[in-house]
Amino acid sequence: MSGLSEPRRLLDDIGLCLVFFTRLRLPSGDFGGRGLANAIWAAPFAGLAVAVIGALAYAIASGLGLAAGPAAALGLAATMLVTGCLHEDGLSDIADGFGGGRTRERKLEIMRDSRIGAYGAAALGVSLLIRWSALSELAGPGHVFLALLAAHAASRGLFGAFMHLLPPARTDGLSANAGSVSAETAGVGAALGAVALLTLGLGGAIAAIILLGLMFAAFRALCLSQIGGQTGDTIGALQQFGEIAVLLVASVCLS
Repeated sequence: MSGLSEPRRLLDDIGLCLVFFTRLRLPSGDFGGRGLANAIWAAPFAGLAVAVIGALAYAIASGLGLAAGPAAALGLAATMLVTGCLHEDGLSDIADGFGGGRTRERKLEIMRDSRIGAYGAAALGVSLLIRWSALSELAGPGHVFLALLAAHAASRGLFGAFMHLLPPARTDGLSANAGSVSAETAGVGAALGAVALLTLGLGGAIAAIILLGLMFAAFRALCLSQIGGQTGDTIGALQQFGEIAVLLVASVCLS
């Protein structure tokens, strides 16, 4: 992660993560030649952008007189729109592959199939239901913003550590082409995600860190046993699990 102290590289890394993990577009597209493996520490900033857009949609809906349930649905829809359902796609692919394949090769083959199966549809349905219900329980637009900020930044803060600790399961694909992530880069991303959790209060942050740690360890072990490493789909699923975990904590701390 050499050059992280240079302001231009900081901005390049943040811009690269914004463009890669969302559908937002910036005037410059080269980002100083930086690669995703070097820039992955900045993924929580992409989460910040997603949280702002989702919270704004919720606030507008609430200001127009909509009840908490519909407002939460619109806020959630806005976060999915700005990411192009990138991580939801990973979750559904993982559910179909891990649930429907018997061998490592077959699991990876299913994960590359663009069609969605019963496992994937069920996983998406459960993910949407949990996230919507958690947001619906929060006490107004301010708390929704704090919850979304914590959930989207912290879940993306796990990306670098996951890529650092697990080898690519394929020799090609987005994750393999991204390159290796250093321990320093992974640590900075995790630290930024942890700082974002302070929006839940100290007790909520501690609870979320514990829950995220347990989820991370369990999912890491599952990926190693199922496919021998990580892919872009597993990173997407990791984000969904992380977002769910933090929103559940937020529904207790901020409601």
